[in-house]
Amino acid sequence: MSLEWRGAAVAPDDEMPTPEAWKPVTVPGRPEQFAGADAVAYETTVSDPRSADDEHAFLVLEGAFAHTRVWCNGELLASHDAYFEPLRVALPDAEELRVVVECRAPEDRFGGLHATDQLPAERCVPGIWWGAEIATRPDPCVRELSARPRLHDDGAAVEVTATVATDEPLDDRLTLSLRPEGDVRGGGMMDRARVSTDAGTETVTYAMDVRDPSLWWPHDRGEQSRYVVRAKLGDDEHTATTGLASVEYDDGLTVNGEDVRVRGVTLVDPTVADVERAVRANANLVRVRAQGAPPDVAAACDEHGVLLWQDLPLSGPGAFDPERGMDLAERLDGTYGRHPSFAAVGVHDDPVSPYADGLGSGFLDRLRFRFRAWRAGYDAADADAVGETVESVPTFPVVGPPGIGPDAVTLYPGWRYGSVDDLEWLCERFDVGDVIAGFGAGSLGRPDPEAAPGFDRSCHDRHVEDGVDASQAYQANVVRRVTEQLRQREATMLVADCLRDAGDAGMGLVTAGGDEKPAYDALTNGYEPTQIVLSDPRPGEREIVILHDRPARAALTVEWDRNGDREQVEHTVGPFARITVDTLSLSAGDDVTLAVTDGQRVATNEYTISE
Repeated sequence: MSLEWRGAAVAPDDEMPTPEAWKPVTVPGRPEQFAGADAVAYETTVSDPRSADDEHAFLVLEGAFAHTRVWCNGELLASHDAYFEPLRVALPDAEELRVVVECRAPEDRFGGLHATDQLPAERCVPGIWWGAEIATRPDPCVRELSARPRLHDDGAAVEVTATVATDEPLDDRLTLSLRPEGDVRGGGMMDRARVSTDAGTETVTYAMDVRDPSLWWPHDRGEQSRYVVRAKLGDDEHTATTGLASVEYDDGLTVNGEDVRVRGVTLVDPTVADVERAVRANANLVRVRAQGAPPDVAAACDEHGVLLWQDLPLSGPGAFDPERGMDLAERLDGTYGRHPSFAAVGVHDDPVSPYADGLGSGFLDRLRFRFRAWRAGYDAADADAVGETVESVPTFPVVGPPGIGPDAVTLYPGWRYGSVDDLEWLCERFDVGDVIAGFGAGSLGRPDPEAAPGFDRSCHDRHVEDGVDASQAYQANVVRRVTEQLRQREATMLVADCLRDAGDAGMGLVTAGGDEKPAYDALTNGYEPTQIVLSDPRPGEREIVILHDRPARAALTVEWDRNGDREQVEHTVGPFARITVDTLSLSAGDDVTLAVTDGQRVATNEYTISE
């Protein structure tokens, strides 16, 4: 049912908020007039929504950030401290219901990016961000329903968990059915689970075996098959959608037991449109950095075949409570576990202060880099303990710069420090592994940006001082060079940071308003599953290299043109191959065009060789 809400900034205390004046606000949303407030209260009043056929009424909030309390008619009904987890509150019987919801800014270390300067203040307003409704149900009813996919050696199952609410003692059967999503004949299953309880709520868990399962795959590997679970109790019915997939990591990511080379992007302000942009950029993974993914974003990952790397909301240097982290990790796993796209969890993002910003590429700069990296060491024990709580998908407890022993490294040569040509030194000196959780460069999204959270222009004036076009051209060159080099190094998980700016300037390949920068095309080209590149676009003896990130052998036609001299050869490459086709002797000013095709798709690259 539609609700009219009012809001007010309030002082956080133990009492129900009673502001002097309420202002009309849109819920769900993030009312900009409350930016910077420590606590915001929201109020709505409705007549009893129950009809003759509905004895239960529930307030359902999604994205209640970050610490939330709910009152109805002056009575405190619920407290909540994990905004990525839906909050369902049973409402009392009354002719009129006055609901007050107080949302407070993070009271601990688990505010994620929203507790840093990486996002504009208006995106961090304490509030009900994703959804707010009052739902009515008959008695008895299925109050909540979740479905968790399980793949095992003998086949597959869906673990169904249903929470039943009843006003009277109940001894009945819960009818469970499982069918492929869409207009698909056959493949359905049905079963019954006993429910025996006194008045109140009871949770029923039941594993439904799936015959001849259809698996969910990333979009570049297969179909996005999904199943609808239906739970029926008396006159009440509840549904949930899931899919069958398993993800593991051991020297590379596997989905359903098969290797997958990850080409990903980071989302700092995730939307459904961003997931669609990721697909167009040839990405097969999004990393939702240090925050919870909105439900529609997670659902879009399922629909579009994009793996979801979901971080805990924990970012920046500083100690944290590991027990609180373990609790949140379990709840995050439970919230996103029904999504077949759910593929990884990061625990502590960016855990040390920047230590190399502004360093160049010289001998002394490299010595300074090594010393600062050593001094910035990080004790990963607490992050590791939190990571061990998640058993369903791989975890990367520490995501940060080289030198601190991260599980997933972030690299910014040519932007925060040095030049793109320092990438090889960084990888060799710091034993950089196969998981790159962030790389790229920043640029201006508009002239003289007024709001650029997380973008310290003073540190990077040498890259943006010539204006929007020059800064975006520089960014595109860094993204292209680093992408090509990391793919040649056979990084098994590669994630560009980030897809879209949060303000007027930033690391985004796309502006905050959705306009593509040149770097977006650079990444899209660099992420072609089968691509051809120069080993190094500088003068010297350089190799022509095929990058093939597909699981099957392929017969390819390769062509190259150097200053008008054209050659063509045929090559057969194996799964996930890196093949040298030929060697060119290049001089400054040479123009080189490369192309490769499997008969279905053509990928090209053009280079002008510079000193």
